[in-house]
Amino acid sequence: MFNWFSQQVLRLVRVPHEPEPPSGAPGSIRVFRAGRNYYKLRVIRWVFTQIGAAVGIAFSFVMLNFLITEADEVRSTVVKNTQRQQITAAATPPPEVAATVAETEPPPPSTAKKRSKAERQGKEGFVRMLARWPTWIIPLLHVFEYGALLLFIAQIPFSFAAVRLEFEQHWYIVTDRSLRIRIGLLSVRESTMSFANLQQVEVSQGPLQRWLGLADVRVQSAGGGGGQKDHENLADSLHMGIFHSIENAEEVRDLILRRLRRFREAGLGEPDDQNIPIETEETLTARDKSNSSSDVLTAAHELLAEARALRNALS
Repeated sequence: MFNWFSQQVLRLVRVPHEPEPPSGAPGSIRVFRAGRNYYKLRVIRWVFTQIGAAVGIAFSFVMLNFLITEADEVRSTVVKNTQRQQITAAATPPPEVAATVAETEPPPPSTAKKRSKAERQGKEGFVRMLARWPTWIIPLLHVFEYGALLLFIAQIPFSFAAVRLEFEQHWYIVTDRSLRIRIGLLSVRESTMSFANLQQVEVSQGPLQRWLGLADVRVQSAGGGGGQKDHENLADSLHMGIFHSIENAEEVRDLILRRLRRFREAGLGEPDDQNIPIETEETLTARDKSNSSSDVLTAAHELLAEARALRNALS
């Protein structure tokens, strides 16, 4: 089921399932992928992201219920105050009697003095804000909340599948003359580097990668600058290629260095030069053996010529 889904997604975003190998002998092609622990790390990050989104949705539901409760209390308070004012206005005594009552009765204690000024002002401002809300605001907020909840539930299988597809789109291909790196699902980045321009190969490993048994192999071509730049700038550079989070970093480094050394010893030019034949590791080894045999044969002929010259001189 997942294979069919991944094929449909790759076809939709127009990503080829596997990149074409760069220039080199067919027998020298080596393909490397990101480590399985890198996939587990991505899944753990995805889980924490989903938990954070769920907590945010739950918090928004709680806040919405709080606002609804406060709005209802504000409306009921306004209605009660209006009714009290109407009753008070109907039962108000004449001015002469009111003045006499005001002189004889002490003023009731004020409960507002028990509250701090900042708390009272904040409460009054919040009450005024809720009182100005139209009646259709609360239902609209309910629609947004339940819509967000449905979207969150619907995206779970798709986001999980995207994590796995992104992991599977890490391709690192090495031949006897060049290497190609392709990563990404929606935003695909593919770079090809020739051994003719390759200058530096290094292995880097952070604390988390060391704990997971992963490492990065960084290859730098001519024009990449010095090693004092931070890794983020180097990762975005056109002169830097990264085999990200692989399990056999030392093997990949040694393979690249070995083929780079043979490439330079062979004196090959650019991979695009069609007049130069492409040689595999077996042909390079056979050629080295033939060159060493020819050197021995030449030395033997020279010794034989010197021996004949010495014999002629003695005779």
